[in-house]
Amino acid sequence: MNRQHLVDCFRALALEAGEKIMEIYEAPDFDVRAKSDDSPVTAADEAADAIIAEGLAQAFPDILVITEEQASTHSQGADRFIIVDPLDGTKEFVQRRGDFTVNIAYVENGVPQLGVVYAPAKNRLFYTTADGSSVEETGPFGPTAGELRPISVTNPDNTALMVVASKSHRDAATDAYIAKYAVRDMTSAGSSLKFCLVATGEADLYPRLGRTMEWDTAAGHAVLLGAGGKVVRFEDHSPLTYGKPGYDNPFFIAYAPGVELQAP
Repeated sequence: MNRQHLVDCFRALALEAGEKIMEIYEAPDFDVRAKSDDSPVTAADEAADAIIAEGLAQAFPDILVITEEQASTHSQGADRFIIVDPLDGTKEFVQRRGDFTVNIAYVENGVPQLGVVYAPAKNRLFYTTADGSSVEETGPFGPTAGELRPISVTNPDNTALMVVASKSHRDAATDAYIAKYAVRDMTSAGSSLKFCLVATGEADLYPRLGRTMEWDTAAGHAVLLGAGGKVVRFEDHSPLTYGKPGYDNPFFIAYAPGVELQAP
């Protein structure tokens, strides 16, 4: 597997999908429909998915692609696959809050090896390089990569942690768990940006006590791993793995390794 080719393709497709998403986002109005699970879907989800799925099929015809918007892929499995959320944070998109991302990741033997997270409304682009380290590319974003800033997690002070939590899925159980820590401050973010804030050192800890799917997390997980961070299951602190039946995730914690994790 040519990892540089994967990185280059993921980056290009994320940017192309992001451009299309922003065309729809900046329009006066757009339709919002409910999927079978009552989650929202827009024309932007579908247009971005079409761009990414077609590009991946052409570039990597022999690799399974799992994508949120194509239910027929959700029953498939392989030791290596690409997993896509073409528009993560649709609720943020619909409410025009800007915290939505394009997520593309490559998974091998249960571990997200490479990933790209692009937040087009925030003009932020994070990805893993071919050697597995993580960077943030500063715009404007062109056909070739611009200036790259290596990113890494902080060495946190456990007496004053910075915590990031979901904007749309915050609940009492999450607050109760966060209360087990000495928190300096808290911030909120939508979509996979929460992983990236830990990866850049803008936060130390991101607990998620709510339902997510692997396409929601794989790309951000890869970026965090490449920045020296970890993602573990909430209940037993074992590594969060991928390729699970149905692609459902358990509750999890993403964090800088210096954080002293508390029991559930």
